[in-house]
Amino acid sequence: MPAQLKPVKRQISLGEQVYASLQTHLRSGAVVPGQPLQEVQLAGMLGVSRTPVREAMARLASEGLLSAEGRSFVVPELSLADLDDIYEIRALLEPSALRRIAASTADATVRAPIDQALAEARAAHQAGAANAFREAAARFRTAWLALVPNPRLVRVIEQYSDHMQHIRFLTLGDARVRDIVLHGLQQIATALAKGDGDAAAEAMHENLRQAKKAFITASGFTGPTP
Repeated sequence: MPAQLKPVKRQISLGEQVYASLQTHLRSGAVVPGQPLQEVQLAGMLGVSRTPVREAMARLASEGLLSAEGRSFVVPELSLADLDDIYEIRALLEPSALRRIAASTADATVRAPIDQALAEARAAHQAGAANAFREAAARFRTAWLALVPNPRLVRVIEQYSDHMQHIRFLTLGDARVRDIVLHGLQQIATALAKGDGDAAAEAMHENLRQAKKAFITASGFTGPTP
């Protein structure tokens, strides 16, 4: 093989671009449960044909982020049972993922994006800026997930975190909920700074437990909140 040849860069397909755009839109929490998403309208907004939009929405539906309703798709309403299932999965995956990265986060340089996101979340909470807090909390998650060496694990964690986007959009406007979430982020960051994987995993378990209780209360669900 000639030495001058270099690997060909793979272009991102149109379908992948449409999927990523719709996923980002859903992650923003701007689409409320039950609101129809029409292929024609979305295709016009994205400047593409209906086919990649239809394929992207079908893919999002297969991941549970959309559900088919007639000729359109909607963001599904989450029941209390749905929340129980989602948090059970998150509690199995996220503490384990944090435990894997803790050895590297004792290095302040490696940990810098995590600390920066935490500082931004703290500042946003003090300023009462709910949208800025949501964005900073999302950056905190992105920062530690970027250190997880297993991309398949990252994709699954992101998928089930995405299920919570609309609830976050509603509930993080409540300063009491933000306070609970911020405390959890601080505990996780403290454990990571020490390189203590077990403590980081335990902090994530407690963060998920408290966040679930807060989200259930703020969302008006009835029933036990373990």
